[in-house]
Amino acid sequence: MELIFILLIAYLLGSIPSALWIGKLFYKVDIREHGSGNLGGTNTFRTLGKTAGLIVTTLDILKGTAATLLPLLPLFSDTSVNPLILGLFAVLGHMFPVFARFKGGKAVATSGGVILGYNWPVFVIVLLTFFIVLKLTKMVSLTSMIVAIVGFLYSIFHYFRTGDFYLLIAIGLFGIFIFYRHRANIVRIKAGTEPKVKWL
Repeated sequence: MELIFILLIAYLLGSIPSALWIGKLFYKVDIREHGSGNLGGTNTFRTLGKTAGLIVTTLDILKGTAATLLPLLPLFSDTSVNPLILGLFAVLGHMFPVFARFKGGKAVATSGGVILGYNWPVFVIVLLTFFIVLKLTKMVSLTSMIVAIVGFLYSIFHYFRTGDFYLLIAIGLFGIFIFYRHRANIVRIKAGTEPKVKWL
């Protein structure tokens, strides 16, 4: 019963639609009706500006981190579950949020938050890679997919060094989610119509 409860909490944390709530509360805008319609940081940047984009991206990261750290709470101290499984449920919640009719974001920021909560040095590597690639490509979607590949390659190296099979599987799944959620972006990238960021 405790396992089901903690998994549910992780999913509900991930389901918090940061972009939707920030847009409605502070900007009186339903972000689903603008831009790509996606409930994520990138669409928030484009629709509501830098401040809102930074806040939403940070909150989406922290959702994954919070879910991963749930076993540290006294309430769940006796629950035997790998933190990355909780992170996986948070990412599923972000993609299919119960609070937003199961139409959410593209898993990038929340996946990063899970890695931050589980192994922060890996998160730093992924974050630095993200900004370097974004500087070169100017496309968040392409950058996200490239970083997913880099993260998986690093997790393979990390596995042979530490034997951390859970991290290998988790990053592999996050990569699959990210590519799947960017299907339309891939089409636009091939067609040369994918929007580029102007602030970097």
